[in-house]
Amino acid sequence: MSRRLATQSMLFSTGEGAFNTGSAVFLTQVVGMSAARVGLAITITGVAEFLFAYPAGRVVDRFGPKRVWTLSTWGRAACFVALPFVGSFSQYLLVGLLFALTGSAGHSSSQSYVLGALPTKERIETQAYLYSALNVGFTLGAVIGGISLAFDNLSVIRWTPLFAAALMAANGWWIHRLPQAPHDLRVASGEARERPPGPGALRNPGWMLVTFFNGTLWTNQVLLNIVIPLWLVEATDAPHVLLAWLFGTNTVLCIFLPAYTSKGVRNLRDALRYVWISTGFFVGSCLITMVTHSTAGLLTVFLVWLGHVTVTGAELFISGASWSFQAELMDPRRRGEYQGVGDVFRTLGSMWAPALYTFLAISWGSRGWLVIGAIVVAASAGITPSVRLAARFAARHFPAPAPDEPPQAATGTTSPLRAASE
Repeated sequence: MSRRLATQSMLFSTGEGAFNTGSAVFLTQVVGMSAARVGLAITITGVAEFLFAYPAGRVVDRFGPKRVWTLSTWGRAACFVALPFVGSFSQYLLVGLLFALTGSAGHSSSQSYVLGALPTKERIETQAYLYSALNVGFTLGAVIGGISLAFDNLSVIRWTPLFAAALMAANGWWIHRLPQAPHDLRVASGEARERPPGPGALRNPGWMLVTFFNGTLWTNQVLLNIVIPLWLVEATDAPHVLLAWLFGTNTVLCIFLPAYTSKGVRNLRDALRYVWISTGFFVGSCLITMVTHSTAGLLTVFLVWLGHVTVTGAELFISGASWSFQAELMDPRRRGEYQGVGDVFRTLGSMWAPALYTFLAISWGSRGWLVIGAIVVAASAGITPSVRLAARFAARHFPAPAPDEPPQAATGTTSPLRAASE
C-alpha cells in the first residue's frame, strides 16, 4: 500500500511542479495578465479554497474519500486541459476557482483515505514516506518545467499544462485502482448516509485550537520560501546564487530525512515533544539569520545556509507531530469534516505570516527576528493544553477502536489519549 500511495504522490507532485515552475511566465506572457492581476487572482483563489474547505470535507464523509479523491483529481486534470485556452483575467479566475474546489476536495479526501486505509502503527511512517515522494516529484516537475522554459518559446510554455493534465489523469486512474478504505465500504453499504451520532468537528474546541496553533508552527515555510530569501537579497552581502543552494539543500533533506525524523513519534506525548524540538530549530534559525546583517563574506554565506538548514529541521519535526495529531485527534467517522475544519483553522493560524514576518524582518531587523521567534514559542505553548483538550474530547465522544487495532497496542506504548491527558 505504501508504494502505491507513493506512486500517486509522485504523479501528483511531478505534474504540479512542472506547471508551477513556469506559472509566472505562463500567466504574464501567455495569458497576458499584469503582475498585479496575477497576485489578485491568486489571492481570490486562495480565499475560495479556504471557504471550500469545510463543505468539501462534509462531501468526503458523505460520498467516501476514494470516490471524491478520484473525481477531484480528474477535475484537476480538466483544469490543466483548460489552461492553454485561457486568454483573460476572468477566464483564468474561473479556472482558478475550479482549481480551488478540486484542491479542497482533494486534500480532505486524500488525507481521509490514507488515515482510514492504513493500520494505526503504519500511519506516521507511511505519511513520512509520502512526504519524501512528494518532494521527489516536485523536484522532477521543476526539472521538466525548467526544460520547457529553456526553449524560450511561448508556444511550448502554453502547452506545458497538458503534460500536467496527463499526469493528473493517470493519477486519478491510479487512485481509482486503490482498494476501498473502511469509510468507502460504509458508504457503499448505506451506513454513512446519516450523520454519525455525537458532536462534529465544529463543536470540538480542542481540535480547532490544535490546528490553529499548528498552522502558526508551519509558518516555517514562510521563513523558508519568502523571508530568508528576501533577507539574503536585502540585508546581506551573500551572492544571490546562494538561493539555489538553499532550496536544493532543503529539497534533499526533505527527501531523505522524513522517515528517520518521524520514527520517534509513537503517541501524542511524543508529538508534543516534537513540537518543542521544531520550535527550537525555528528559533535557532531566527537567531542565526539575524546576525548575518553584520557579517561579511564566507561567514555570511555559511550562516545563511545554516539558518536555512535549521528551519528545514523545524519543518521535519513539525511534520511528524502534525501526522500524529491527525491520526489520533480526528473522529474516524468524520475524517473529511475534521480535515476540512482543520484546513480552515490552519489557514487562520498562518495566512497573516507572509506580510507580518516580512515586515518584522526587513523593517525591524534584529528586533523583528526576535518577535518572530516569540510568536512561534507562544504557539508551542498554546498547542500543549489544546492537544490535551482535544484528547479529552476524543475520549468522551469518539467510538471505541476496533478490537483488532487499539490505538497504540501494536507498538506496546501508552494510549495516546491517556499520554496527552496526564
